[in-house]
Amino acid sequence: MAISKEVKQEIIAKFARKEGDTGSPEVQIAVLTWEINHLNDHIKSHKKDHATYRGLMKKIGHRRNLLGYLRSKDIQRYRELIAALGLRR
Repeated sequence: MAISKEVKQEIIAKFARKEGDTGSPEVQIAVLTWEINHLNDHIKSHKKDHATYRGLMKKIGHRRNLLGYLRSKDIQRYRELIAALGLRR
């Protein structure tokens, strides 16, 4: 299931650095985390859905690259974000 417009706007409002911010790494990582969590739920009930599994792995890789970028640019923002999202790192 795709992310609804309302849910995406809530995530953007929560993690945006300023008004109208949709491209900051924090917002992108938060949206990817929501999508990853929902794809994980789908994979648990549909174990043979390999196409979805491949999409999940691509999203995880993208999030990992964004987290690495944020960590290299500003470690404090990185730590706050992983604490807010509850990511293990």
